[in-house]
Amino acid sequence: MPDIGKMYLEDAARTLSDLKRQADAAMAQLSDEQFFAILDTKSNSVAMLVKHMAGNLRSRWTDFLTTDGEKPDRNRDQEFIVPAGAARSEILQGWEHGWKVMLDTLGALQPEDLAREVLIRREPHSVLRAINRSLAHLALHGGQIVLLAKHWKGAEWKTLSIPRGQSEAVNAAYRAQF
Repeated sequence: MPDIGKMYLEDAARTLSDLKRQADAAMAQLSDEQFFAILDTKSNSVAMLVKHMAGNLRSRWTDFLTTDGEKPDRNRDQEFIVPAGAARSEILQGWEHGWKVMLDTLGALQPEDLAREVLIRREPHSVLRAINRSLAHLALHGGQIVLLAKHWKGAEWKTLSIPRGQSEAVNAAYRAQF
């Protein structure tokens, strides 16, 4: 019988890594001006989303099994403020750090950890639920990054998946391969 817990942890890590790769590929297409641009005063820039996701990852996944996922030093509201003159490289450094903390922690978990209890804002979560919560949160904001990047690039956008009108060709290639 397969070890479902092991399979779940491997799949979660693979899915999260794929989400990061997709967001990275979208951001790589943006100029600095586009990275910091906002649609309107109520919207987030890619920089804000990256800063927020980095803060969330660091807070949730540092000492994941032993401390509340909402760390006392986290200032969530500040994650949505990008000071004038902020450097893209500095924001992306936080992004890389947050993802590393999360993926390293996830990689160290064992199937038996999935039923353990962790806290997020004092609310009990199973490790399984906390992983799913993080996955959903990252997918939501990762999708926003892709949408904004696609918007800012317009006709210059390079698709991150199957290009329009190419589904049948891709499906045929998969059928031939498998």
